[in-house]
Amino acid sequence: MTTVIECRPQTAAKPAPDLKAVKSNQHAVWSSGDYAVIGTTLQIVGERLAESMDLRAGQTVLDVAAGNGNATLAAARRWCEVTSTDYVEPLLVRARKRAEAEALQVRFQVADAEDLPFADASFDAVVSTFGVMFSPDQDRAAAELMRVTKPGGRIGLANWTPEGFIGQLFKTIGTHRPPPAGVRSPALWGTQSWLKSTFGTASSELVMEPRNFFFRYRSAQHFLDLFRTSYGPMLKAFAMLEERGRKALAHDIIELVGCFNASDDMTMVVPGEYLEVVITKR
Repeated sequence: MTTVIECRPQTAAKPAPDLKAVKSNQHAVWSSGDYAVIGTTLQIVGERLAESMDLRAGQTVLDVAAGNGNATLAAARRWCEVTSTDYVEPLLVRARKRAEAEALQVRFQVADAEDLPFADASFDAVVSTFGVMFSPDQDRAAAELMRVTKPGGRIGLANWTPEGFIGQLFKTIGTHRPPPAGVRSPALWGTQSWLKSTFGTASSELVMEPRNFFFRYRSAQHFLDLFRTSYGPMLKAFAMLEERGRKALAHDIIELVGCFNASDDMTMVVPGEYLEVVITKR
């Protein structure tokens, strides 16, 4: 009797990404340009999230990866006791100036979303709008959000979806400047399946609502010019390409805007889909 041994080619295990290096690079990316120029246009998202979370006066609120403070200001306008955090200090400086202009009381603190310097169950509510989703170690960041939230408290998120305009914009950029190998897409935070698997067992309620933020600019070219000089990820992508590559990326972004543009004139009115999430901790 002959024994037949089936040989199959061995697939080499993919090396785990160096998340520390990825984070260092991301810090440089978000520190470049002037995100506040872009961020202020997104204020309505923070206001809408504050209403969906039913924030109440006197509640303690933590804004994680707050950027220039859209959700921070929304909570402070509702007389919450707000702590606003980000690992890029210049963004918090811009947020502080906005709060001071409105005479709003906010505590600002430099902090890493993956290692929040707060005790367990410290806050009635934790929020993040288009911020924590960019953390390299997504599972750790999600666990930190849940850890610092009080039982019965709420976590509110606004995350770009993979299919929406910004998700597709990052995909377009990635075809010209691929992301680090092994790093998961930030757009996972905009998928209901990942959110359910990540937060479902620790929550008593998980409400997810697809919404649109409309990008309104003078034209597709106006959008491109502003983003490539102010929005860190796009600025860095263009900076790392040769002239031919820069022209190709600019062309593809203009084409993408055209695919989404709902305007009936020369202006840009593009719906950017995001997932609004409200999680109630058990």
